[in-house]
Amino acid sequence: MKPLLPTLKERKRYIAYEVISDQVTDADSVSSSIQKSVHEFIGRLGEEKAGMIFLKDKWSETKQRGLVRVNNKYVDHIKASMGLIKQINDRNVIVRSLGVSGILKKAYNRYMR
Repeated sequence: MKPLLPTLKERKRYIAYEVISDQVTDADSVSSSIQKSVHEFIGRLGEEKAGMIFLKDKWSETKQRGLVRVNNKYVDHIKASMGLIKQINDRNVIVRSLGVSGILKKAYNRYMR
């Protein structure tokens, strides 16, 4: 089987986000809240086309920051849906995006450290 041409491959971006809250939240509850918000904002088809993948090994428990990989065409949709999150596990939170990068190492070095 022949490999895909580079022009046919999905272009990905890495969005760094931060959860501002009084208490520490875990990565699973944050990722499920973001997925729920994206599903409500752009629907099931848009959610599948965005191809969100949460990088749970890049979650910082102390800084409450994480990375999510998305398709380059849906970066603005994901950032907007993150801004709509008001509560996680009945706690008031603010989820804000820190920045976007096309390279995982650059996103990690700039926004997670």
